[in-house]
Amino acid sequence: MAEEATQPKQEKSVVTINGEEYNVADLSQQQIALLNQVVDLDNKTNQMGFNLAQAQGARSFFMAQLTASVEAPAEPEVVKEDS
Repeated sequence: MAEEATQPKQEKSVVTINGEEYNVADLSQQQIALLNQVVDLDNKTNQMGFNLAQAQGARSFFMAQLTASVEAPAEPEVVKEDS
């Protein structure tokens, strides 16, 4: 990503964009709105990465279960004899 933004620090109200620090109080309303969009999208991206890791782990688990079940030796059929 060419431009990076980090969430403003609560205690300082400073945001870092492309290595430069900016006081959030000095930003225009449009810039704050854009910053909020970027922060929200960063949060969503992180959540998607977390969800993807979970889904990949779950898929691996179920694939292992499926593989084990198809590779297991077949159990012989029990034939009941009539008396």
